[in-house]
Amino acid sequence: MSRPIDFMGREFAEAELRIVEPPGQKPVRLHFNPAEYKRKKENTFAEIPIPGLETPPIQYVRGGSEVLSMDLLVDTSDDPKTSVYDKYVKKLERLMKKDGRLHAPPIVEFVWGKQRFRGVLHSLETTYVLFHTDGTPLRAKLSVQIKEHRKLKDQLNDPHESSPDVEKRYVVRAGETLSSISAAVFRDPAHWREIAVANAISDPRAVAPGTVLTIPRLEEAIA
Repeated sequence: MSRPIDFMGREFAEAELRIVEPPGQKPVRLHFNPAEYKRKKENTFAEIPIPGLETPPIQYVRGGSEVLSMDLLVDTSDDPKTSVYDKYVKKLERLMKKDGRLHAPPIVEFVWGKQRFRGVLHSLETTYVLFHTDGTPLRAKLSVQIKEHRKLKDQLNDPHESSPDVEKRYVVRAGETLSSISAAVFRDPAHWREIAVANAISDPRAVAPGTVLTIPRLEEAIA
């Protein structure tokens, strides 16, 4: 069996993919730790079209899921009768398929020592690089991407996700009303009146797309 690299007499922690949901499944032990990994997160911004400006103001729309990318090496050359596909690759391919209990692919967690990253297997690319004389694949390089997964209720309960005590600007999109905007920024549609007063709006149902609104600071949020 392949072993993690020894460093100054100590073994490095062995990386693995744990299946978080559905529970009760064995983790996929990787044995060869990645040489490096990359984490990438992007935000989406909307440009506010104001005629005559060379650089239009931008408004934060939403965040994007963080993505963990890494290349893994899996190997069964110390046991030529065992295919690297059967021992490793097939297990990862299963994580790309819809689980009947979740009606979606399983939720996994990449664990390496104290490092944790929870998400779903977004992409898997396999390159076979070593074979037995009978054609059995014995070594493969895996390019893996895991896309972040966070439950909605956890995000809604995160105090950093909203800031009702700070005045903002908001660009109205097609189909939005003051109630829906209030629900989006304050998590409560009942605050549409404060938005209407701050912008001198008499008809809250007739706000044209592209209108730049001032989202007022809620005094009770910091009382």
